Amino acid sequence: MTAETPSPRIDTSRPHPARVYDWLLGGKDNYPVDEAVGQMLPPEAHEGARQNREFMHRAAAWLAAEGIDQFLDIGTGIPTEPNLHQIVQRVRPEARIVYTDNDPIVLRHAEALLISRPEGATDYIEADVRQPGQILEHARGVLDFDRPIALSLIALMHFISDEQDPYAIVGELIGALPSGSWLVLSHASSDIFPELAVQVTEQYAQGGIRLSFRGRAQVARFFDGLEFAEPGLVTATEWFKGTETPEPETSAIYAGVARIR
Repeated sequence: MTAETPSPRIDTSRPHPARVYDWLLGGKDNYPVDEAVGQMLPPEAHEGARQNREFMHRAAAWLAAEGIDQFLDIGTGIPTEPNLHQIVQRVRPEARIVYTDNDPIVLRHAEALLISRPEGATDYIEADVRQPGQILEHARGVLDFDRPIALSLIALMHFISDEQDPYAIVGELIGALPSGSWLVLSHASSDIFPELAVQVTEQYAQGGIRLSFRGRAQVARFFDGLEFAEPGLVTATEWFKGTETPEPETSAIYAGVARIR
């Protein structure tokens, strides 16, 4: 963003998923409308936000250790340390990361906080995952699409309804990536704790935020044609590789990491 670019307007009259997520994580970059939604949610929602974040940390660290030094993170959320680039650049200082979110407040914080090590690069685009072409066009100016890229979709696609064709969106993103790239995805479940899923969905709806939680088979569809890294599609707290084993803990979130052939 150049100095001449007008600052996007932040709508403080309506809650936004990124800011509700920030509140659930104990952040301060949210507004009363976001807090109001968060306060309606059960304690499991706080745990889910933390579990999502910790899964991202483990997956990013493992991929960096495997040699991946390019990341496209869509649905970034408000920066909360350690951020993805900090995790990755500890292992790969030269890593390049493109962050994407559709909330202007994330852009403002990104400009100040998502700062790369000198050897690498971070970049940010304000865009919606429902505009994959726009995201890919921008990312091509930062990332090398002739080398593997990790696509990160953390706790994002359950905000995309079936009518908006989430599988086509993810398919378009995956289709643009070279062989050897990876998909990192987590998604709230509808079938692990069904009553909790209904409760959370209804409470988000009261704030004007639509959720589309999905069952295991539906989440697995996002990975069609890809090769799962072990342990496959599991709950967020069950996924770990090359890191300390997480404490045993129930989770209502599915998570997986899979290679694009």
